[in-house]
Amino acid sequence: MFVAQQLRKKSIAEYILYMWQVEDLIRAYGCSLTRIKREYIDQFDYDEERKEDMVDWYGNLVTMMNQEGKRERGHLQINVIILQDLADLHVRLLGSTKFPFYNAEYYKVLPFIVELRNKGHKEQNEIETCLEALYGTMLLRLQKKEISPDTLHAIKEITTFIGMLSDYYLKDKEEGLVFDED
Repeated sequence: MFVAQQLRKKSIAEYILYMWQVEDLIRAYGCSLTRIKREYIDQFDYDEERKEDMVDWYGNLVTMMNQEGKRERGHLQINVIILQDLADLHVRLLGSTKFPFYNAEYYKVLPFIVELRNKGHKEQNEIETCLEALYGTMLLRLQKKEISPDTLHAIKEITTFIGMLSDYYLKDKEEGLVFDED
């Protein structure tokens, strides 16, 4: 909860990846708030008030997962909306002449995006494809599995691209980006 709050202010992409991890953590505990509290939250060296805040936060997420039918797979609507906002911003950035560095970075990662989409979900938008690649790599690292040099190169490029998009997202939310006039 506290990490999510900090990440949302700092990097929306990291926030999404963190929230996907939280969704998986909730599933790992069988969507049981009792288990999450006992086996996860109680392990933290927090005061009781902070622990109760975490229980409330996880409880709300468990409720949403149950109501939205996300107990087995998929992402919560709150995360889907942010992902769609990122995808919409991506399209606006590409359509503007005011962001040449973003466009250049996009065309640098486009071959990786095409390759990933051909291997996976063709119906996903490009931003979700990139984030899933980053999330998958994070899971491989957590499992201490080997990652090929080609994959590491692709992930490095995708990280740079998604980082740029995330920065533009925050700037747009804080100041409002100015795009070409129609």
